[in-house]
Amino acid sequence: MELTQQNKTDLLEVVIVLAMFFLIVVIYVPVAIWEEEDFYEKESRYRMQNVYDIESFYSRLTGEYNPNFIEAMSVVNAARDSTVADSLFIGEQYVKLYGKEFFVDVDESFGFEYDTTFGIKSFRKDTVQDTTVQIAVFSEDLGRNDTSFIRKKDLQGYIDSENFIGVVKEEPLERVEAIEYYKTFIPDSTTNFCPLTNNQYVMEISEDGTDLVVSSPITDPIIESHYLIFSFRAANHGVIRGGRKSWE
Repeated sequence: MELTQQNKTDLLEVVIVLAMFFLIVVIYVPVAIWEEEDFYEKESRYRMQNVYDIESFYSRLTGEYNPNFIEAMSVVNAARDSTVADSLFIGEQYVKLYGKEFFVDVDESFGFEYDTTFGIKSFRKDTVQDTTVQIAVFSEDLGRNDTSFIRKKDLQGYIDSENFIGVVKEEPLERVEAIEYYKTFIPDSTTNFCPLTNNQYVMEISEDGTDLVVSSPITDPIIESHYLIFSFRAANHGVIRGGRKSWE
């Protein structure tokens, strides 16, 4: 049957629509797959770093690494919680977990370093109420009295100076200040598992107990078919050996 001009036009429109759809798929699907690959790589390396840091804190507390990650993590987390609850939880202490006693030596900076290591660095803007003070001082360089503006909390340092004459006036001041802080993050059992394979990270402790290696459990590249013509690919996510990361 011979196609009419209208049928040819309709068929051409269908072909154009299909071609546009295929073009969109070819452009956007690979990008989505690359983003997925990048996500798993970053998340896996983030977890590996946390595993290494937990073991490092455990070694710092006890003097040795622990091949049982869950036990090491529990001791480190418990020590951190104790320093938050009790400012006197410093020095040689005992942590009781799983019916066992763990002898630890907690230094004064342990809690702070834990929070800055695992916490998520963030910023917020706070409105600060302050007071500006105009003061008069004798300037030896000018050979006369001079005035300057300072924050009220710094006033005492000027009053103690022999060149200080007096306060001229005070003015309230409201300013916006950027505050740096860390959102609390407490590592849990998921930290020890690769987000892609759900297998535990490979942890190796040297015979003398002084060196630690944490590596990805992926041995052979993972290839998964997506939408028939595309593939998700993931290779080994790296290793941390003696504090050095293979991806840096």
